[in-house]
Amino acid sequence: MLKSIEINSVSGQQKRIHPHKFTLWVAIGSIIMMFAGLTSAYIVKRDQPGWTTFEIPKVFWFSTAVILLSSVTIQLALKAFKEREMSRYKNLLTATALLGVVFVILQWIGFSMIWNSGITFHGSGAAQFLYVIAGLHALHVIAGVIALIIMFGKAFSKRIRTYDSIPVEIVNTYWHFVDILWIYLFVFFLWIQ
Repeated sequence: MLKSIEINSVSGQQKRIHPHKFTLWVAIGSIIMMFAGLTSAYIVKRDQPGWTTFEIPKVFWFSTAVILLSSVTIQLALKAFKEREMSRYKNLLTATALLGVVFVILQWIGFSMIWNSGITFHGSGAAQFLYVIAGLHALHVIAGVIALIIMFGKAFSKRIRTYDSIPVEIVNTYWHFVDILWIYLFVFFLWIQ
């Protein structure tokens, strides 16, 4: 009987989620609720008088391709890390960080194009929602890029390394989430037009 209790307690420990992963999932849930609320409010408010629509710049198609590619590279980086292929991991992490920066630049160009077309924050309700939603997403992407740069710094550090995959898994999950969130927003703004 004692042996079965020990086995159950050991198997119970294996099923626990790491506290950092749990925190990440709680944060992701909160972020999803925030963006669901904002996009729902956008739908409700779009029938008001003076609501201005806007055209989605084509550069957003390129930024979407870039962030999708970055999800592939970060997934491959995680795989390389777990297989202890550190040179490959460093290369893929570098590629992901660079793609993240390119995504931010392309987003800046796209939103500058919208701004220059006359859709400013002080204009219609559509513009205000657009910039609030895009700004909040940009903050999350920038946080992801900062996390990638920190991981990049750790990967190239000369200090003694531990091969704990939890930080890499957390950054990987967060980056995939930011990718999915952008795709949701991109499809939403294409559909809403």
